[in-house]
Amino acid sequence: MTAAEFVPDHGSLDELRTAVQGCRGCGLYQDTTQAVFGEGPEDARILVVGEQPGDVEDRRGRPFVGPAGKVLDRAFAEAGLDRTTMYLTNAVKHFKHRPAAAGKRRLHQTPDRSEIVACRPWLVAEFEVVRPAQVVALGATAAKALLGPSFRVTKQHGVPLPWPSSADRPEDFNGAPEAVLVATIHPSAVLRADDREAMFAGMVEDLKALRGPA
Repeated sequence: MTAAEFVPDHGSLDELRTAVQGCRGCGLYQDTTQAVFGEGPEDARILVVGEQPGDVEDRRGRPFVGPAGKVLDRAFAEAGLDRTTMYLTNAVKHFKHRPAAAGKRRLHQTPDRSEIVACRPWLVAEFEVVRPAQVVALGATAAKALLGPSFRVTKQHGVPLPWPSSADRPEDFNGAPEAVLVATIHPSAVLRADDREAMFAGMVEDLKALRGPA
């Protein structure tokens, strides 16, 4: 089962954002506050894809507004990018987490391949509306959702890559045929790193690959 039956045909971002709340394409909806859809202008030239919403995002209903989002905002600023002109979303729209005691922050769990595939129709629909010129994949889950399971962020980060041909891309991604893709670490990796400043600096350098004309 996937989300395909819940995705409106040729829907606007507003229509998709409303419809995603009724998605039952996988079991992650059962223990979350809400689905967290993407945010940003329909004509954004840069589309940023992360892994999934976190605890704060799940409660607020907006992507990248928690601790990792603050790191990402700082990285955008240092790379000369304006978040308000970009479209930010996640490969998986519901928060996967481990149970936590009452009042405690719920702890993230990485989505598995079946959950990423189940949620793919929402990401495909976002791409078809926005049709970005440049794409950022934040971390391994996002990169694999876009480029397939063989992609390695550690080996190909910060390198502008052409959008894969129809023969190479996973299934039905076709909403960015002329796009350039740049992969980098997920901002949550900076928060977990022993040397946060070095990890953050590397992320900023990767994002600088987006500053030139698409």
